[in-house]
Amino acid sequence: MNPPGTYHPGHSPLHRLSPGIKLTGLAAAILAISLAVRSLSALGIAALAVAALYALAGIGPVIAWRQFRPTLWILVFIFAFQSIVTDARRAVLVCAILALSVLLAAVVTLTTRTTDMLDSVTRGLQPLRRFGVRTDLIAIALALTIRTIPLMVEIAGQVDEARRARGLRPGPRILVAPIVLSALRTADGFAESLSARGLD
Repeated sequence: MNPPGTYHPGHSPLHRLSPGIKLTGLAAAILAISLAVRSLSALGIAALAVAALYALAGIGPVIAWRQFRPTLWILVFIFAFQSIVTDARRAVLVCAILALSVLLAAVVTLTTRTTDMLDSVTRGLQPLRRFGVRTDLIAIALALTIRTIPLMVEIAGQVDEARRARGLRPGPRILVAPIVLSALRTADGFAESLSARGLD
């Protein structure tokens, strides 16, 4: 089982691509989808292209669904909000673009080791060092962000399991508050670990 944001071993063409190319392609693909998808037919073509990428990477629908599932409730909220302020068609397009963007980001993380991705980003930021930018701190921030994605999903799952064990109904007070408190405790732990290693 692969939690969201974890590497899925393989030997596909996507696995063999350099992290820099994949990250650049990810940014370009998300920008292209955001600008080009203005109709349901264009949305269908974009969805087929994303599905083809997953097939090329050898990643099945079960693993893809695990990457997408944590964002589902956010998309439901955005859909409801967009339906109120615009219309249902616009809401579908906005949510679909966001969903495809999440899936594109997921296929990059599934086919790229975190260390390789961070090394590529650090090399790309090297020219900024002459201007006094601490590229090592940027790399650490990215590493913590990537690590936090599966960690937050795990925390949310634990809170939901505890809620079901107590027979409580889901709600903001029951779910959101414990998740936020656990996230803050985790952030404090990260901060203490970094301070203990001499990082500001």
